[in-house]
Amino acid sequence: MATIAYEDLTPGRTFDLGKTEVDREEMLAFNARFDPQPFHLDEEAGRNSVLGGLCASGWFTASLWMRAYVDHVLADSTSQGSPGGNELAWLAPVFPGDVLRFGMEVTGQRPSRSKPGLGLVEITGTADREGDRVLRFSFVGLFATREQR
Repeated sequence: MATIAYEDLTPGRTFDLGKTEVDREEMLAFNARFDPQPFHLDEEAGRNSVLGGLCASGWFTASLWMRAYVDHVLADSTSQGSPGGNELAWLAPVFPGDVLRFGMEVTGQRPSRSKPGLGLVEITGTADREGDRVLRFSFVGLFATREQR
């Protein structure tokens, strides 16, 4: 039985989603498949770009955050998916070996008007490297209430 339901996701609540080290080979495999721009695949192209080195696709960084969110929140929740988001910002390049700390904050909450027993939760997700923010985005999660689960 899920322990995190809509009622638990109140505005101001924060979650530490842990940290991970960016693995070079995993990053390169993702970049090659999903975002094969030269600065994501080649050391020299990365050094010659405004990014200053071979770096992760922003989508890879967002995917690392998503895995942490699943592991620390969604796997033990009444999550019913997400209708989308409204902000995505890659604030700094991410490089192999970087250690990223992931977090989230609940910024809003309201019951669903069209689906009784469900609520919409506004969430801001973040990734930081040594105290510097590298990723920020906001989206809405759909969660069942305790009664509905």
